[in-house]
Amino acid sequence: MRIEQHPIIDDYDKGELVEFTFDGNALKGYAGEPIAAALIANGVKVFRYTQRNEKPRSFFCGIGRCNDCVMVVDGTPNVKTCVTGLKSGMEVKTQYGRRREV
Repeated sequence: MRIEQHPIIDDYDKGELVEFTFDGNALKGYAGEPIAAALIANGVKVFRYTQRNEKPRSFFCGIGRCNDCVMVVDGTPNVKTCVTGLKSGMEVKTQYGRRREV
């Protein structure tokens, strides 16, 4: 399953197939597509866990309004993966709670 159209990113440029890591595992996606789209296409369902109850969260609004898709990207926490484009070599990690630093 791959997200082909995005509700707020007009005609995002889906580039070449690139490799990135998710929690240490090598995955592939298209450069420029939202990180969340690449993760979903690779079967990833959980993006973060809530701080208080450790409840799993995933892709929800897809337009950067909620915080369900925030992850640690290249060492930066709280990155909204639904509106952040994928780049070759990115290191994406599951986020636990709302973190200020890694």
